[in-house]
Amino acid sequence: MALSWSLDSPEMKASKPTSSNRHFNSKVRSRTRHVTGLQLHVEEAGPAEGPLLILLHGFPGFWWDWRHQIEALAALGYHVLIPDMRGYNLSDKPQGIEAYHLDTLAADIIALAESYGHSTFGLVGHDWGGVVAWWAAACFPQFIERLAILNAPHPDVWRRLIRRRPIQVLRSSYVAFFQLPLVPEALLKVGHFALLRRALTGTSRPEAFTGQDIERYIEAWARPGALSAMLNYYRALRLRRWSRPRRVRPATLVIWGARDVFLERQMALASLKLCEQGEILFLEEATHWAHLEEVEVVNAALAGFFQREHEIQTTDPSSGSAP
Repeated sequence: MALSWSLDSPEMKASKPTSSNRHFNSKVRSRTRHVTGLQLHVEEAGPAEGPLLILLHGFPGFWWDWRHQIEALAALGYHVLIPDMRGYNLSDKPQGIEAYHLDTLAADIIALAESYGHSTFGLVGHDWGGVVAWWAAACFPQFIERLAILNAPHPDVWRRLIRRRPIQVLRSSYVAFFQLPLVPEALLKVGHFALLRRALTGTSRPEAFTGQDIERYIEAWARPGALSAMLNYYRALRLRRWSRPRRVRPATLVIWGARDVFLERQMALASLKLCEQGEILFLEEATHWAHLEEVEVVNAALAGFFQREHEIQTTDPSSGSAP
């Protein structure tokens, strides 16, 4: 079913987007967490005693992908964690394709929550972060209170539809290219990462990525070992043993930018069918980067969805009153 939350709601008043070219306030903290044998860089905001909410970025991003959500969700009382996923930006970059198996990526997220003393948490994922979030919820449902996905297919759905739908085969042709050794890394570096820059600015609305945003991404891509690690997410797909599709037990919200040039709408609908409690919100004017384009709508949808699980007192920051 389609979702709608009023843009005048208390949740929305606390969710005004922040400019991507400003520094975050001192309440956003950088951390390093030791999990599953490696160090993950984490950006953290919100009260430590609040309900835990973990946001996962996709390819070719890093934690900065959630720049419009971290303070908005923290202001609602959530303890928000946004890791650089393994291989990205400031997190460790283990060598070898096996280190990026989907099971391992999901285990990182469970271990991250446990490192903060939480046995349950809310999970949000976009693109590859969404694929990992789907898999974590399917394999470890006892840990996931609620799941929100933005423009990412359930991994079992992606495998099935890429074989059956020629349009999706064309949209996903880059995945085959990424399987080659060394060549993709060399081409992605050409022209100051021109192909990666185009993957952001050429597939989104003009307001999604500023020049200063792009400089941040270039800095992350240029870190030693980063490109190979990022591509190994795709290369490790061939290591999976595919079986019957895994169903998802936690309550799930799928938010989908309908103008996604990478993924068909059918990916969203087919993924929803694997959810025991699923809802979908199509944003018809948004692209693959809905959370950077329809900021207020996405923030309100996330707030409304997760607050069904937790009764959190919210305050309009402009009122100056304490919760």
